[in-house]
Formats: sequence, C-alpha cells, structure tokens
Amino acid sequence: MINFRTVTTAFFLLWLALVPYAWSADPIQVSVEGVDGDMLENVEAALLIPPGFVRDGKVDLLWLRLFDRQAPEKVKMALQPFGYYKAGVTTTLETVAPGSYLLRVKVVQGTPVLVANAHVAVVGVGSKDETLQELLKAFPLKKGDVLLQNSYEAAKAALKSRAVELGYHGAEFSRHEIRISRDKSTASIELLLETGPEYFFNVTTILGAPEYPVRFLRRYLAYKPGEPFSPAKLNETQLNFINSDRFKEVIVSPERDKVGESDIPVLVQLKPSPNRRLRLGGGYGTDTGARFTGRYRDVNILHLGHELQTELYIAERLQGLGIGYLIPGARDINNSTGVQFNLQREDVTTYTSRLISLEVNRSRSYGSGRLGTAYLRLLQEDFTIGEQKSGSRLVLPGLVFSGRRYDDLIRPTQGYRYALELRGTHQFLGSDTGLLQFLAEGSAIFPLPWRFSLFTRGKGAISALNDPLSDLPPSIRFFAGGDSSVRGYSYQSLGPRDASGKVIGGKNLLAGTLELHRAFFNDWGFSTFFDTGNAFNSFSSIRLYSGAGIGAHYYTRIGSINLYLARQIGVTDPAYRVHFTMGLEL
Repeated sequence: MINFRTVTTAFFLLWLALVPYAWSADPIQVSVEGVDGDMLENVEAALLIPPGFVRDGKVDLLWLRLFDRQAPEKVKMALQPFGYYKAGVTTTLETVAPGSYLLRVKVVQGTPVLVANAHVAVVGVGSKDETLQELLKAFPLKKGDVLLQNSYEAAKAALKSRAVELGYHGAEFSRHEIRISRDKSTASIELLLETGPEYFFNVTTILGAPEYPVRFLRRYLAYKPGEPFSPAKLNETQLNFINSDRFKEVIVSPERDKVGESDIPVLVQLKPSPNRRLRLGGGYGTDTGARFTGRYRDVNILHLGHELQTELYIAERLQGLGIGYLIPGARDINNSTGVQFNLQREDVTTYTSRLISLEVNRSRSYGSGRLGTAYLRLLQEDFTIGEQKSGSRLVLPGLVFSGRRYDDLIRPTQGYRYALELRGTHQFLGSDTGLLQFLAEGSAIFPLPWRFSLFTRGKGAISALNDPLSDLPPSIRFFAGGDSSVRGYSYQSLGPRDASGKVIGGKNLLAGTLELHRAFFNDWGFSTFFDTGNAFNSFSSIRLYSGAGIGAHYYTRIGSINLYLARQIGVTDPAYRVHFTMGLEL
C-alpha cells in the first residue's frame, strides 16, 4: 500500500529541489545588503553578471574587478527610481574558494528626495473633460511625497492614453520634466498635456469579404460613426474579427491620408478562412474513456453569416450526435438565436441513459464577457438507474446568466468564470413531472508569488419537486465524483442510494475544489489539490466525501494534458485513483 503522506512529502521536496534559485553552480555570486523588496530586485537586475565573464568554467578576473569598480554607480542608478539619490554604496570582492568569487554589496539608502511641488495640468479643447480632471486629482505624486519615478511615468502614460481614448488623437506633452535640487533633497514636477482637437470616428470601409453581408460584418465594429476616436476601440474591433474564427487575416487601421478636421475614417481589410471545416479529434478521459470526435462546421450558410455545427462524439461510456444552427444577432456579436438537436447514449456504472432533445435558445450580451440565455428544451429520456427502469418526457424552459474573464484561454494565470441557471417545468406544460431547479457554478485562478497560482472551483444545485425523485431522468438528477468533481472517486459514483445500495442520484448538489499550482519551465506544471462534495436529498442528511492528491500538467497550444493521483479521505478503507485527461485536435 502506498503511503500517501510519504508521496506528498516527496512531491513537495521535489518542488523545492527544482526551484531555480534554490541551487546554482555559478562561480560568481552577488550578495546585496541594506535594501529589500522592489529595490532589491532592481539592484540585483543592475548587478546581473554578463555571461562572457565565465568561459569554460573559468572566471575572467580582470573583467570581474572592473565590474566591481562600476558596481556602486550601477546600484545608485538602480535606486533612483525609488527616490534615493544620495545612497552610499560599498563593494567587496571576496574569494570564497579557488575559482569562485562573491561580490558583497552594502547599501546605505540615505534620505529620499521629496516632492516640493507638482504642477500637473491639461490644456486645450479637452481641459474640462471630467475623466481627465479625475486623473489629475488622482496623480500619485504630491507635495511631501517621496519621488517615485515609476509612479510618475505610469501616471503620465495613463493621462495621455486616456486622452487618446477620449478622441484627442493629437494629445502630446508640451512640458514634462522633473527638476531635482542640487543637494538632492527635493524635486519639482512640471507636467503639461495639450489635448489638441477632439477626433471622431467617420465612415468605416470593409474590404475583402464580399460573400458576407455588410450588415453582418458591421456587427464586429466596436464603435459607431460619430463616437470619439479611440485606438483601443480599433484593437477591440480587430480582436472581434479574429475571435470570430471566420477570417485568417485582419487589418484594422485609420486612413490617415483621409483624416479631416475632426474625423478619422477607418479601413478594415479581411481575408476569409474557408467556410466549411472538418476537424477530427481524439483523446482520453478517466470519466469517458478513450474518445473520438468529428466536427463539421459551415460558418456562412446561404451567405448570410448563419452557422451550422455538427458534432459526432464516440467514447467508451458516452456516444452522441449534436446538430446546431445559429442565427447571429444584428446588433452585437454575442447576440444570437439558435436551434440544437441532440442524440445521446450514456452507460456508466451508476446508470444507463438514452435521450433525444430539441432546444431553441436566445442569447444576449451584457458586456464585459457577460451573457444571458433563455432556452426551451424538449427532452425524451429512457433510463435504467438502480433497480428502476423508466422514461421521462420534459418540456423544460430555463434561464442562464454567465460571465468569464481570463488573461489567457489556453493557460490562464488569473481570471474567473461563473454560471447561474434557473430551470423548471410542470405537468401543464406537457411534462411527466414538475420541478424547479437552481444551479450555480464558478471557478477562479489567483496568481501567487514564485510562479504559484491558486485554483478554486465550486458547484451547487438545489431542487424543488412536486413528484418523487424516481420520476426524474439522470440528466436532471445530480451526482458527484470524477475528473471535474471529487477526484479519488469514479465518475458519477457519489449520491443517495436506493434500498439495494446502488447510487441513484439526488435532488441537490454541493462540491468544491482547492488546487495549488506551481509552473515549471515553459510547458510544465505541478499541483496539489483537495476536493470535497456530494449529491444529497436534504441538508439534514448531507455527507460530504473528500479526496486529495497531486497532479502533473503539460501545456500544449490546444490545452493541457493532466495526470492526477488522488486518494480518498475520511473513509474506512481509502483507495487511490488515477485521473487522466487530454485532448488532441488533428
């Protein structure tokens, strides 16, 4: 039997062994005393030993001594952005072993330079703009503050950037200077931004995609004629076209040779991708087993920009066919009307299910990654679960509100997503049973120091029924366990049981995850995690099952390959389970 504590301890020792700064065979070391935090990082960067100082394992002592003499000035320059212009720096070059040297640097910070006065102003047409005035009031350097050049440069850049975003395309600083007194104790700031005239978007010309209707293409524009000109809006427009997956080349640029007194026309040049695509895929997941997928997509049906999607999914425990037709909305790229048809067969340890469904949905964007969807689903499902063999017909309307924001969709280091769903039905709609369900799920990634990140996930659901649970098909009941639930347990293996001891699912669900990741090299990562959760019928009888373990991850252009070793916690005879997920697009 594997000792879980031993495995976990060994895993963390491996982490420590691989941390880059925990070992070094460099014959030249640098030690800095007297500063810490960001100042220390800046000093260490300034004292980075050039690679040419060591050749064939031998130190060029002549160059190293020259570097030693130059080091005090390098350190002083590295401290100036933090307001320290009178720092004292001494260096000592020590021989710690034959062929190995230590450059010891001692810093006395001294008294920082303080701001004596700061004159920051905006002049011109936009001088009374409320947004710019707010930035002036929030300028980070005021009388009596330590002179922090990084704060000055960041605030200066933000002021000009915001002016350009507001349509003042010619905004420039007519004065931008910091004067430091001779005794290096005080400083005066003079910053004057001239906005120039305000510019507006004019006509946008779209070329290169005549097979798409002009009205359809204009949905991707992030601005309208007459709005203040903004480079950020041009970038957003370019991303809209690129993310549509319809164009392999997109160039969005202002037509500078046609700029008027106050307006700027824009040219969009497109090179469409093929309308019809066939993609084959393969992979493996512990929940589904080996799998094969085939996807066919036509993104310009009838030359109207309508989209047809067909997906065939074949796995050991799950097979399905889905056909969807999407009609884009006229005003926004995220607005749409869709029809979805699905055939599915699922055969897992807990149940067997065969379903056919038809869904009509309408989605509307609420900005910043938020999307609302209303749907009506017709569902016929035949199933065997526990000792029960039955069928169910549901006419199920529902509402979903979701949001998502990540810094990277393939390998995110920070961000979040969430989804809230309310669905229900009743016999008067033509269903076999009546119910009301509320489902909520979400996840978040938080960046931590030293290339660590914390991943959290939560999922919950609650049901109100006017008929017994046995009338509900498996697709509407709740289970726990598996790759994306409580690892250490097999897929859908947790939940209330019938009289024979077989899992039959529950009315409610509660599950959560905490996972600590550590990135290694460019494409690898390791993690340790804790999962807990279960499905249940009443809060008075809830019992949460838990699992914990370690994971290894390899990141590719199309996603990650994940291997987890999980151990059950809090049970009499705990077992281990390997969870493996991967995907490959061909």
